[in-house]
Amino acid sequence: MSTRKVYITQTGRSEIRCLFLMLLLALILPITSVASESEYPRILDHPWDHSPITVYIDNKSVPPHYSPTYYTQVQKALNYWEEGGNRKLEYTPVFEIVDSEKADIRIRWIENLQKDQGAPNGVAGDTIPFVVNGRFVRVDIAFGVGTYQWGEWVPYSDTAMLAIAEHELGHALGLDHSSDKQDIMYPTNEQINNTNPILSKYSSLLLIAAYAFLAIIVFISVNWLLSRKK
Repeated sequence: MSTRKVYITQTGRSEIRCLFLMLLLALILPITSVASESEYPRILDHPWDHSPITVYIDNKSVPPHYSPTYYTQVQKALNYWEEGGNRKLEYTPVFEIVDSEKADIRIRWIENLQKDQGAPNGVAGDTIPFVVNGRFVRVDIAFGVGTYQWGEWVPYSDTAMLAIAEHELGHALGLDHSSDKQDIMYPTNEQINNTNPILSKYSSLLLIAAYAFLAIIVFISVNWLLSRKK
């Protein structure tokens, strides 16, 4: 039986490396393209005709499982959007928390949105904007404080409440649901189950890093195989 040795020239090795780089770009580009979308789903581009936007957070008429720390999470969510949020707003909102139910945005707490308001399963917040002449005149937001899992009542953690508040306030600022799973406006209860805000915030970067690490391993392996065949 005869054997045949296959020789790979320097040109051939260069072509293999070029194909490898093209494959790497094909893996990374879909990730970065999501963040650079020029079109974004909105209810209204500029929903408010004044600034600041007043906010009333009802911490008096609260359900039994309400936690005082939820108020702080709403404040953090307001700061999140004032600092740019998900970078999809066409304006910079400024909020003012007031002790008046005549505020622009009124926030209240519900024990269980599914049971008390007939909300679909997995929904932890409900935002209702009132529109007149193409502008918001008022927005009512209701936050659930927990849900039933396997027949047991489970209150939302502060991390979950922060994500819920950020999402619903996004609606109050004119944003609609996003198709990007990494976006705070993606319509899912994955935000509720999230327990690591750092992973949530930097998940896209971590995914790119994972691809880069995999690419390095493949690159080293290809070079090792090429060196053996010399």
